[in-house]
Amino acid sequence: MTPLDIVWQWPETPVTIAVIIVLAIALRWLILRAIKRATNLAVQRAKDRRPATKDTQLQAVRHAARTATLGSLLRSVTNAVISVLTVLTIMAAMEIPLAPLLASAGIGGIALGFGAQTLVKDYLSGIFMIIEDQYGVGDLIDVGDVIGTVEDVGLRVTRLRDASGQVWYVRNGEITRIGNQTQGWSTAIVDVPVDPDENSVKVIGVLGRVCVEVHADPELGKLLLEEPRVVGVQSVDAGRMIIRIIAKTHPNEHFVIQRAILDRELQALKEAGIRGPRVVPSSPTL
Repeated sequence: MTPLDIVWQWPETPVTIAVIIVLAIALRWLILRAIKRATNLAVQRAKDRRPATKDTQLQAVRHAARTATLGSLLRSVTNAVISVLTVLTIMAAMEIPLAPLLASAGIGGIALGFGAQTLVKDYLSGIFMIIEDQYGVGDLIDVGDVIGTVEDVGLRVTRLRDASGQVWYVRNGEITRIGNQTQGWSTAIVDVPVDPDENSVKVIGVLGRVCVEVHADPELGKLLLEEPRVVGVQSVDAGRMIIRIIAKTHPNEHFVIQRAILDRELQALKEAGIRGPRVVPSSPTL
């Protein structure tokens, strides 16, 4: 018998192939069912552990999306592995020599690995990003060259939309650092410039009342985790004195609070007769 001969005996060979296929289908069904049950159980447990608040609901959505992505990945790997094993088992049943095929596949796999190492790097980075929950849909992140809101998280690429509305597709393998500005909570920072000759105690008192008003506002108060506070004088130069206000907000709500504080502090400073920063004339050039 030559190495290329194929053994085909009726009805033993067809029956063996049919049994192998049936067992492969049954094994695939069992594994996929186990993966589905495990992902559903993980999502349900996450919901049961968290109270029904806005933050925890967002976290539950993130956890569900992350679990669904991992479940999809496991299903794809299961299908690929079972398909390969089924084909190899059928070939072995037909006494097709597997050694030359496996040797060729090994050489081809090495060549493919060198050519597709960037693709493998992207997928591995995407898997770890999802497992570690580094960011999720709706987060405002800084990946180095781009700052934007996450619209989609995939295993190979992440889709962002920046402040101008432009969509960016960033390969996961190229992301070396991530700054997540909306995970857990955000901070609104407002720097208020006034004339350096003004009484800093008076200015801080006026801004403190603005912080109390913002926190008491029914709409704005829902976006805050705590009352805004005036931390004091940030810097002083020839033409202005900077007073800083800090507010801890819900994720991605700091811009709304910053605009509200700026608008109200402008009116409050005008009513209190506090002057804004002076214009310092530039020195003449020679």
